[in-house]
Amino acid sequence: MSALTIVMYHYVRDLARSRYPGIKGRTIEEFEGQLDHVQKHYTVTTTRAVVEASRGGRPLPPNACLLTFDDGFLDHYTIVFPRLLARGLSGSFYPPAVVANGGRVLDVHKIHFILAATEDHAQLAHRVIQLIDARRRDVHVPPTEALKAEHWSASGVGDGPPTAFIKRILQRAPLPPEIRSAITQALFEERVGVEESAFARELYMDLPQLRAMVRQGMEVGGHGAEHVWLDQLGDAEQRREIIATRAFLAEVHGGDPVDWVMCYPYGAHDETTVRLVADAGAALGLTTDKGIVRDLRAPLRLPRLDTNDLPLRGDAAPVAWTIEALNLSAAAPVAAAR
Repeated sequence: MSALTIVMYHYVRDLARSRYPGIKGRTIEEFEGQLDHVQKHYTVTTTRAVVEASRGGRPLPPNACLLTFDDGFLDHYTIVFPRLLARGLSGSFYPPAVVANGGRVLDVHKIHFILAATEDHAQLAHRVIQLIDARRRDVHVPPTEALKAEHWSASGVGDGPPTAFIKRILQRAPLPPEIRSAITQALFEERVGVEESAFARELYMDLPQLRAMVRQGMEVGGHGAEHVWLDQLGDAEQRREIIATRAFLAEVHGGDPVDWVMCYPYGAHDETTVRLVADAGAALGLTTDKGIVRDLRAPLRLPRLDTNDLPLRGDAAPVAWTIEALNLSAAAPVAAAR
């Protein structure tokens, strides 16, 4: 098969004139420039075409490209959707069920906005440690020096040590989920200070908006029910997440989804995840492993490129994406926490 480039987007917004210009995302101008680049050097395809090709049907066009948008942001409806329509392009959108149902902001996004609202991340990291220390009587937590020794280092996605430390501690480090969530909520109230349900309405798409995009030819797939690290769950918990994801897609599409796509939250998955999504009728699985799809023999483990891996101008030359160019071994995953 010819190579398939799957591009992953999150925030796309008028950053300079937003309340949170520090959010890591694409500006509208950068997004338009990348669409120019994609249209010049690639042929935008659909998940339906990828499914067909994976089953030995019609092959993908040369230099095929799939545009994917994670997390169900309102940006995708107000900014991305009309620009794709105007160009006659298709996009694939992956909202977690819980955000489309309204009223709640995911902890991972609270962390993004806490960071965007705070200029001094070293001071913020100190505040995180204070909040951990206040809970040490209730839960066993490694000493602060041990936490810093393990987690205080720059990340592979450009975060300095304090920023990376905050993300690791609040997303996945050795704190019970309820403690991480409580600390994140306390920081969200301190640093962002917006009522959560109101913030959620400004941040995420709702069901009518998702249905409107589907009617106009866009694709909506699964991104979990609660946007959790699936590889940290047992079989029964993973099964519940995947069943709930499929039920949500039935709400969006108005019927049982067929050959649907699972975009793993954080890219996290294991052998159990792959088996369960296959049993639930998923035809493709999208990871955050960095790379180009060279064949479709593992359709439930497809790698992607982040938007940061593409040029921002339409006149830029295409990049020869090889393992050497990516500076990765064939199996090395990119850091999933964003």
